[in-house]
Amino acid sequence: MSSRASYFQTLKLLEDHHKWFRESIPLIASENVSSPAVREALASDFGHRYAEGWPGERVYAGCTYIDQVELLCMDLMKRLFSAEFVDVRPISGVVANLALYTAFTEPGDVMMALSIPCGGHITTGKKHLGGTAGAVKGLDVRYLALDYKELNIDVDKTRERVRKLIQKGDPPKLVMFGASVFPFPHPIKELADIFHDVGATIGYDAAHVAGLIAGGIFQDPLREGADVVSLSTHKTLFGPQHGGIVSWDKHSEAIKKATFPGMVSNHHLHALAGVTVACAEMMEFGRDYTRQVVKNAQALAKALHDRGFNVLAEHKNFTESQVILIDITKQGDGGTIEEILEKANVIINRNLLPWDIKEGRHFMHPGGIRLGTSEVTRLGMKEPEMAEVADFIKRVIIKKEDVRRVKEEVAEFRKRYQKVHYCFENATDAYEYVRIR
Repeated sequence: MSSRASYFQTLKLLEDHHKWFRESIPLIASENVSSPAVREALASDFGHRYAEGWPGERVYAGCTYIDQVELLCMDLMKRLFSAEFVDVRPISGVVANLALYTAFTEPGDVMMALSIPCGGHITTGKKHLGGTAGAVKGLDVRYLALDYKELNIDVDKTRERVRKLIQKGDPPKLVMFGASVFPFPHPIKELADIFHDVGATIGYDAAHVAGLIAGGIFQDPLREGADVVSLSTHKTLFGPQHGGIVSWDKHSEAIKKATFPGMVSNHHLHALAGVTVACAEMMEFGRDYTRQVVKNAQALAKALHDRGFNVLAEHKNFTESQVILIDITKQGDGGTIEEILEKANVIINRNLLPWDIKEGRHFMHPGGIRLGTSEVTRLGMKEPEMAEVADFIKRVIIKKEDVRRVKEEVAEFRKRYQKVHYCFENATDAYEYVRIR
């Protein structure tokens, strides 16, 4: 293919993607859709510039307006998270976690976190799994205990694991609360004493729930005992893909040094501007938005349960976040179900269940699927629409209707939901492809 043909093909594929998502139901728990104002920031000249260092202390000239935007972003995030210190330079949640590891640990230190099948993120994984903590930072990762029924950290069993580490002379230097499958607030208060008593730093990966925390609906990790919170900005916090760290003033210098020059050079300034816009939107609309996200998640979970799906944690109303976890083994495996639903324009992702590895299942074909309601909520959907979404899923997976017919009905359903809600302006449709060439 010639260079010119590749050029036009790339642009066509971008437009095709936008058309597809205008006609789909997006239920990926780690995704969201940003507002037109955020997209405007992403297209700005900030994306061509450099701003190494701290505002007012840059290595580069030309940062007059960049500094002002970054300071605005820091101020908004301090208010959203009631934090004393904020660093908005990490370019992703992964980089935020790496900066946290760099600030508070040395290679070989023991770190505790949830295992990946139990909801932990790859950034907290062991070396032999290629996890960031083990493979990149060289940390000795040990696991927090998970209560499979409660889908949460088992306090008593975790305390016992910590005591055994102390007895062996390997006390943890860092614990990471937070997860990729994060339906319920973690027991920071209940476990803070045993970690702080051995001098460990308590971290909290808020990538999935940052918006819910900012909206005051999930938990407040800094008040519950966390020393430092890492986050990404594009899940329940509806900005562009970027990262951040919120903490206390006493940890500011260690975090600043770990971020730059440790983890970033330039820090994607167009995305930073987009985060600033999103934080302003969250200040204005976050309370209503986050409450609707959780209402929608609980409504969708119940609707799926009532239609024959094994949605986990029924006894706890399924979830207190945007995340729903389903044991799909009665209907197939997660990988196959994901593929079938995608053909019907229902976008979900396969997910390991806590017991999958013990039962011989692999990530490509696990026993579970994971759904999230952040994006459909941003599109203006509420509880009644969650019943309609559940019907589409049942028709494809349980009733095994023709996916082509369901796909057409999904596209028709989506015509009602084309604007971004919970933002200041929405003149441009959510998935409208905007040409500027």
